[in-house]
Amino acid sequence: MKAQIIDGKTIAADIRRELEPRVAALTARGSKPGLAVVLVGDDPASLSYVTAKERDCEAIGIGSFDFRLPRETTQEELLGLVDRLNGDDQVDGILVQLPLPDHIDADCVLQRIDPAKDVDGFHPLSLGRMLLGLPALLPCTPQGVVEMLLRSGHDPAGKEVVIIGRSNIVGKPLSVLLALKRPGGNATVTVCHSRTREIARITAGADIVIAAMGSPEFLKAHMIKPGAVVIDVGVNRVDDPGAKRGYRLVGDAAWEELQEKASAITPVPGGVGPMTRTMLLHNTVCAAEARRARGTA
Repeated sequence: MKAQIIDGKTIAADIRRELEPRVAALTARGSKPGLAVVLVGDDPASLSYVTAKERDCEAIGIGSFDFRLPRETTQEELLGLVDRLNGDDQVDGILVQLPLPDHIDADCVLQRIDPAKDVDGFHPLSLGRMLLGLPALLPCTPQGVVEMLLRSGHDPAGKEVVIIGRSNIVGKPLSVLLALKRPGGNATVTVCHSRTREIARITAGADIVIAAMGSPEFLKAHMIKPGAVVIDVGVNRVDDPGAKRGYRLVGDAAWEELQEKASAITPVPGGVGPMTRTMLLHNTVCAAEARRARGTA
């Protein structure tokens, strides 16, 4: 029997439908949620991603404010824009698209964003509150992975989970979320990385394996136990002369062979990606609701 496909597009669509009445309620009270998206330069992948996010906002009634700046924009100019957006009552969430040009310190820019508007969940205050289990805007991809597991019937509570990858964007925050004493947590989590010895031995004991290291088709069938759940966070371009664009997208997991051994697996594309974008909308709505509750809307 082939693995169950955990369809990120379907789950993301369900979440967006749940957000629509919340957006409508805020809008009716004069507090329409607003997301500011800042793109510096003209990287094609970033441009495509930002455009998709803007379409997502429009589809459920969130206001979208688009700031596309030339690559030559200085760090001071970008920080000045962030300061203005921090003080703009129409803006509930601020997203500065990464990567930024080399002459701009991304950490400095991200830390300048008001934590109450940090819909990417990357601000140190946001991450610190998450670590303590306090209310916070959570990083979108880790939050999306947890939602996928819960909504597909694979609650991680009490399970052995192995994450391959220790990035600040996915691996580290995801390990915290899965271990917290809360819905979607209570797992026993092991994080593997480039210095881990005998990764296959470790992953083979896991109930859930999450591949998030950015290495095409790294996770093979022999590295998981029969019936394991595989969440593939990776998106990699590999050359394919037969493809229309000369390349195809693959994940960090070897999809074809893992389907024969896993009980459930996410596809690439169509898995974690749509969830990441949808959790950005979720965070924007949560930020707008919190602002109204504080009486600042």
